[in-house]
Amino acid sequence: MTSSSAANPHTQALATCVAGMTYDAIPEEVRTRVKLLILDALGCGIYGSTRHHVALLSNTLRNTDRTLSCSQWATPHRLSAPHAALVNGTMVQGFELDDTHHRGTLHGGSVILPTVVALSELRDVSGRDFLTAVIAGYEVGSRVGMCMGQEHLAQGWHAPATLGTFAAAAAAASCLRLPADQAVHALGIAGTQACGLMAAQYGAMVKSMHAGRAAQSGLYAACLAEAGFTGIMNVFESEYGGFCTTFSRSQDRFRLGELSSELGSRYETLQVTLKFYSCAASIHNTLDAIRLVHTRRPFTADEVDTVVVHGSKSTVDHVGFKYSPDGLTAAQMNLSYCTATMLLEGDVFVDQFSESARTDARRVALAAKVTMREDPAITAKGAPARHLSRVHVRLTDGSEYEETVGAGHGSGFASEAEVVGKFLKLARCVYPQNMCDDIVNRVLALEKVQNAKSLTALLALK
Repeated sequence: MTSSSAANPHTQALATCVAGMTYDAIPEEVRTRVKLLILDALGCGIYGSTRHHVALLSNTLRNTDRTLSCSQWATPHRLSAPHAALVNGTMVQGFELDDTHHRGTLHGGSVILPTVVALSELRDVSGRDFLTAVIAGYEVGSRVGMCMGQEHLAQGWHAPATLGTFAAAAAAASCLRLPADQAVHALGIAGTQACGLMAAQYGAMVKSMHAGRAAQSGLYAACLAEAGFTGIMNVFESEYGGFCTTFSRSQDRFRLGELSSELGSRYETLQVTLKFYSCAASIHNTLDAIRLVHTRRPFTADEVDTVVVHGSKSTVDHVGFKYSPDGLTAAQMNLSYCTATMLLEGDVFVDQFSESARTDARRVALAAKVTMREDPAITAKGAPARHLSRVHVRLTDGSEYEETVGAGHGSGFASEAEVVGKFLKLARCVYPQNMCDDIVNRVLALEKVQNAKSLTALLALK
């Protein structure tokens, strides 16, 4: 067994990368991409501020801690820094709209951005350092996810809550400019706080709070490490009680080499994709396939006899459960319900989800016509094909159509116009047009900002 001070080549490599990352050394393509990811996460969070469960969380926290150091986005409320990270992270993940690194099974924006924003309200952080910190979070979080693989999700862990603590800690460590030895401890403190159970997907409000808790944990981790507090120095490598061995059923289910593979030369930030459907990422390919079938042969929902979706075991386990109207979260995580919604309304975005819709008899009946089955050949392709879907549609006239989609909309990355369009659609529910435009312009020129407080100030309603 390895002790807490034993060899830690991968943890050390991640910490060294975070400590040594500079804006000027990051490729221009990555710097441009991260600004769009930031804008997307802000849009998700702004829309998330309107959700009932976010109000419950915010009100409860404001009654337990009256510190007013940081803003809750899209509201006039202020909270302590840890509570702001918690609420804002919950908001970003609050309506199944946030970004995804598919191989790493991580929604990075929901755990990284709230942490960096909170620190930027507490400290003076330049726009360049802000961008660098966010990239550091994506690079570390994505690699931890790739190390753990899709089995991590299959085992029942919710990745934003578990992997997300490392992403948030790395971003915070970069933001605070921690040296490598302290960044090691930040990762070690983050890892021991990791927890989040996928059973929350069946209707519990707590599912989106997982991301907020990871953001909060990352903030704690870096601030404590800065103060000299120590963590598990070989948090990934330890054979007993380390993150990898504890969160995997067996040694062959994680790949430590993914943690440090091509660090500093291959940027996983470029592999992060966006959601243009308001539901679990594992469902998006099926919805795109339905669109393609409809383009070939226009049909109405009443003409549908059956829909059979073939996918990986991971996707079947994740979103292929029998639909029961137990809450909006359950609806957004259920492939049958979301497919029925697409068939009825031609889209699956925020307007398609409401308390009345989730119990609508016509929608529930149509969802019962949709089944999902594992295709062992797709499962055998591994993590890169985790979301691949082969969709078979049979109509009442006996005609049958099939489409296979391996990459959903946004996977190739979206254009700046598409990202801005999504942001405006979400943000206009809270902000007037001129404020939306101000946020867009500030984010897209963030490298020119001397102090990131000029951005964070725009996020609070006066």
